[in-house]
Amino acid sequence: MVNKELAGLLTRFSLVMILLLAFSPTFSQTKKRVDIEQADYLESSEHIAANAQRLLGNVRIRHQDILMWCDSAYTYTGTNRVDAFGNVRINQGDTIDLYANTIFYDGDISFARASGNVKLLNKSTTLFCDTLEYDIESNIGYYDTGGKIVDSTNILTSIIARYYLDLDMIYFYEDVNAYNDDYTLENDTLIYNTNSGLYLIKGPTTIRDSAYTLYAEDGWYNSKTGEAELTEHARVFDEKQELRADYIRYNETDGKGKALGNVHIQDYENKIIVTGETAAYSDEFEIATVTDSALFQMYSEEDTLFLHADTLRTVPDTIEGEKLVMAFYGTRFFRTDLQGVCDSLVYFSKDSVVELHHNPVIWSEIHQLSADMINMKQNTGAPDEIHLLNNSFIISKLDSGRFDQIKGREMVGFITDNKLSKIDVNGSGQTLYYAREDTTIIGLNKAESSRIAIQFREEKIYRISFLQSPLGTLKPLFDVTEEEKKLSGFDWKISLRPMSKEDLFIHNAREPDKINNIQP
Repeated sequence: MVNKELAGLLTRFSLVMILLLAFSPTFSQTKKRVDIEQADYLESSEHIAANAQRLLGNVRIRHQDILMWCDSAYTYTGTNRVDAFGNVRINQGDTIDLYANTIFYDGDISFARASGNVKLLNKSTTLFCDTLEYDIESNIGYYDTGGKIVDSTNILTSIIARYYLDLDMIYFYEDVNAYNDDYTLENDTLIYNTNSGLYLIKGPTTIRDSAYTLYAEDGWYNSKTGEAELTEHARVFDEKQELRADYIRYNETDGKGKALGNVHIQDYENKIIVTGETAAYSDEFEIATVTDSALFQMYSEEDTLFLHADTLRTVPDTIEGEKLVMAFYGTRFFRTDLQGVCDSLVYFSKDSVVELHHNPVIWSEIHQLSADMINMKQNTGAPDEIHLLNNSFIISKLDSGRFDQIKGREMVGFITDNKLSKIDVNGSGQTLYYAREDTTIIGLNKAESSRIAIQFREEKIYRISFLQSPLGTLKPLFDVTEEEKKLSGFDWKISLRPMSKEDLFIHNAREPDKINNIQP
């Protein structure tokens, strides 16, 4: 009874196996073997292996979609292995050719190891190296002893590379160098798309093009167009200027781009630094617009001028080497010896001239200077000049209730050793000052003249010369009313005065507008 049941089970098992074999592609198909299409000589080589065959002269071998040529080869019965020597070439499909002195090919695992003058061609890209491992099924080539990639656009070298032929992507590692006639690139980790010419930057990378040097530790660079998107310690610079930011978009062709986050633009030649959170630039950095916490710094060995505005812009002037810095909306500046506010400002770097527009006010020590427009000029080897144009007014605070005052159509002030030393008034001049004998105030002197020259000593009026038709009165202090202590138009604006670099960002004359998509 047991024997009959066992026999039945075996019969049913045999039928199942027959059906599986009949319908399973694994069992119903025989794996295609290496086909020797051509050779001048064929002989057995028992000293190599019991199943080895030696092929000599004009060898051509086919395996599936792989076609191989060589001077000599060993094949092995029962396997798809081929050891090819001398002028070896492997062709796969219409686009891939592999050349080498020696290639060890294993068709069972779709793998080839090439050595000696290796050259791999894929479309318009050629790989050169001494040793290459090639995964045929995945279509990936790998070298780790140094190699070179050449395509229609670029040449790249590295110690290690992994080439994904189907994706047109190459990963480079260690001592990576890329170049053509327009740029050079150096880094340790790089991903390159052979079709688009795009580099994906990973790790510290330096790119030198015809205009500038670019540095970043992340981002991309298009070797065909010169465009770049740089992040992680991004910099664009030359020997005269530098741009740093968290993010930089750069285009070599037209020089246009933008920068975001911790923007820092430095002009070494003119000793200027401009910082902010957003910048747009064009024309090879000749024009740059900075907004959002924008700060301009002009530095020297003696002192640094700090200036803040809603918008800062640097542009070239018509004079060779001249650069203009323009500040718009709520402009405020601070230097240890000079502070000021206005709505807009222009700085001419070549002549060291500053123009203040729209309600400008300047403070120097105890003096407040105001006019419709103010020009300041730094002179080498001579006193600095301040020109007050239209409705000029100077107020000098003596104590909490007393102010020396000068008023006129136009004035020129001279600053020596960072102190106001002389004022020339031209047109409609008026003065109101406290007259002294030694250190004692004897009265309040009010005078008028179309032209007045005023000299200062220790920040106080020391001598006044009325150059044309003077009219004046001196009143004892006890006869002076509160109204008589001020000239018409008197406005002491001390609450607006920046007292430090940090103070520039408060008391803005105008709240900054939200600016999107700024253009240089």
